[in-house]
Amino acid sequence: MSMADSKTESSLDMDVFTYADMIVDYLNQLNIDYVYGVPGGAIEPLFNALSVSARYGGVAPVVARHESGAAFMADGYARETGRIGVCCATTGPGATNLITGVSGAYADNTPMLVITAQTPLPKFGKRALQDSSCAAIDTVGMFNHCTKYSTLVSHHEQLETKLVSALMTARNEPAGPVHVSIPSDVLRAVALKQANVEKKTLRGRYTLTDQGAMDQMVIELKSVDRVALFIGDGCKDASTEIMRFAEMINAPFVTGPMGKRWVDETHPLYRGVFGFAGHESAKELLQDKNKELDLVIAIGAALGELGTRGWAGELMNEKLIHVDSRVEHFTRSHMARLHVCGHLPTIFRIVNEKLNRAQRYWNKEWKGLPQPKKMNINGCATSLFDEEKCLSDENPIKPHRLFAHLSRELPADTRVFVDAGNAWSWSIQYYQRKEHDGKLHIAMGLGAMAWAIGAVVGSAGGNRADGALKPHVCITGDGSYLMSAQEITVAKQMKLPIVFLILNDSVLGMVMHGQRLGGAEQVGFELGEVDFAMMAQSMGIEGIVINTVEELESIDYHRIFSKDGPTLIDVRIDKEEIPPMGDRVKGLAVNGGSATPGG
Repeated sequence: MSMADSKTESSLDMDVFTYADMIVDYLNQLNIDYVYGVPGGAIEPLFNALSVSARYGGVAPVVARHESGAAFMADGYARETGRIGVCCATTGPGATNLITGVSGAYADNTPMLVITAQTPLPKFGKRALQDSSCAAIDTVGMFNHCTKYSTLVSHHEQLETKLVSALMTARNEPAGPVHVSIPSDVLRAVALKQANVEKKTLRGRYTLTDQGAMDQMVIELKSVDRVALFIGDGCKDASTEIMRFAEMINAPFVTGPMGKRWVDETHPLYRGVFGFAGHESAKELLQDKNKELDLVIAIGAALGELGTRGWAGELMNEKLIHVDSRVEHFTRSHMARLHVCGHLPTIFRIVNEKLNRAQRYWNKEWKGLPQPKKMNINGCATSLFDEEKCLSDENPIKPHRLFAHLSRELPADTRVFVDAGNAWSWSIQYYQRKEHDGKLHIAMGLGAMAWAIGAVVGSAGGNRADGALKPHVCITGDGSYLMSAQEITVAKQMKLPIVFLILNDSVLGMVMHGQRLGGAEQVGFELGEVDFAMMAQSMGIEGIVINTVEELESIDYHRIFSKDGPTLIDVRIDKEEIPPMGDRVKGLAVNGGSATPGG
């Protein structure tokens, strides 16, 4: 019997096949491993079906400690596996607790199926406990604003059609979360048939590529000498061809804060991150003070505020060619001379082939720009760093030194999830790796604190289900960890050897420094001293306190990643070091907002 057959065995070996079982049958057809959620009255029929499925090796439930953690886990699972992440919650507050995690997935285009329960249909509008129908607290209406598709199943015969619509919508570009709300009596109802839609229909993605625009880009490239690239976060599966493209046309490249995961940051053509917590070298390249640049090609870039330094003119001008898979992103680059829409791996494979052939006839070489930097720390350019602090042996530990250490010491293939706050700033500027296949994850669309804590659990679980577990690290701040520390116990329960690394400075660092830099009142940032290692130990999890550089350098990552459970590393960092966030503070002040950038 094949694995696919064993995953559907649970539905065939039952006296009663319910609509909850039908949902589980569809998830098994898609080879989904886990549904993340918190059980409760109205959603129990789905948990019953998942329990039976798990006994036969099919999709299984994972109980999060809070529904927002469940949504974050589903997000991380989708990022790691490429499959749809699934989360669920009971009616009322269970559903509303999901909204932050679902909104983050919506902002970052993560495919996710969100299943919430409703009270039984006959109770709608009667002030039943936790009624979240349209006659009470309308959760379907709420999810309308943070999903691609939000619907109520008001009759059992609607369920299959709406579920298939949701699954197909979640994956098609632009990908994102979808929401199906199902009354508990519908979940319990006996289904007259089993899932009957072709797997390829559910798994398919539909994309179109503009051949004419591709040809026009090649023509534009023939007529210019100096090109720069701006690489955004939407470059999944295209990074190798994009790096080849950069080398072929001798184009220095910069990235947005999230786009850095798709490039080799040790490459001699790399000039750093442009935008939030970016590098001066990236800014200088695009400012082009000597008027040398002929074209800037933005690739897979949403062109939002944080990735563009507030839509700075040095990027957003008539020299721009915007290449993207999402038409919606072109609405922010109306000034561009050309828009090329399509599947990015296909576009750059074809363009590279065309350029390779055409060069023989053109007899052309692109001149590029001078390389104004040397290689030093970790094989990366010292012009990107504060070199002295990267090498500092001072205590408390300089954040610069911590992230230079992580860049050097973490094993290859480590999946790193970075939480909102100062962790963003320090990792964007100082965590530099050669890998360019998307193993660094930063969720800057919504910027929810504590996202990484749940997302790393979902990623590690999905990675283990697919084979040997790769190293996973969550880098979070003390403020984020205090919001969602309990989710580490899910990693313990699942025996996942994740490292939770806490930047412990006893303050909401981004708030404190934002207030100082912006001249705001000094208020609301103090957290007090917390021993997070001791917190972990109280949960039966190994906790390590790092006070000195010597202790930092002595961490045995091989031992930690070989365990059958998580480890918390409590790193005491220097809170007086100002994170590289000055442009963000200036942008808020210019736009009339508070100078405080958030936690």
